[in-house]
Amino acid sequence: MATTPPAQIFTITPLKPSEISPEEDIIAEGVNLINSTTSWKEGKTFFNNVKTFSHPKREGDGAPWHCRVSEHTKDEVTFDQLWEKLAKDKAINEKEFIHEIKKVTKVKEISPTASIWTLYYTFMPPVSPRVFTELQVIHLDETAPRTGIIVSIPVDLSSDEDLAKLEEKGVKGRYASVERVMDLGDGKTEWRMAVSSTTGGNIPTYFVESSMPKKISQDVPGFLQWFKSLPK
Repeated sequence: MATTPPAQIFTITPLKPSEISPEEDIIAEGVNLINSTTSWKEGKTFFNNVKTFSHPKREGDGAPWHCRVSEHTKDEVTFDQLWEKLAKDKAINEKEFIHEIKKVTKVKEISPTASIWTLYYTFMPPVSPRVFTELQVIHLDETAPRTGIIVSIPVDLSSDEDLAKLEEKGVKGRYASVERVMDLGDGKTEWRMAVSSTTGGNIPTYFVESSMPKKISQDVPGFLQWFKSLPK
């Protein structure tokens, strides 16, 4: 049976809640997409250990793709520690180490492994605030090598007045992403993330795309610094 091309699920075109695919389909396509990043074009390395990759738009994609990959020793963060912070209340934790995120709200819990979140970002003037509303689906595969997948897909709440009220006011941005946490053995963990996005508004596309590799790479040292500060 032919599989659905990732572009049909992983696009920056937002879905209405009624259009959301079954979780197993979303995860399956997320795995396909993140596996494909091993053949993407390699870019710069940031912060000594964060490698970046890119892929141009394909048919059905709304924007190009960017990927970052980093490996971590158990002294930095273990597989279980990283997975816990990404799989449980991911948006709430991101607010602690991504400083542009000022407010997050869980809009709807669909299941124990799928929920809709809205994230409110602020930036330096003259860029106005942005609102990203996303479906997040998680899956943990305990077979070796242990692998955790987190998928985010943009959602349009305009068809549901009650849910839409939970969004902050701002320009609507959108992103589709897949994150993978993989146990490499010997206490090492790989953290890999692929994203396609648009900030919305009138920011030049070239400026956004050229800054994406470094921008997504910043999340890694940001997370590690925040994690190190947590009480043990």
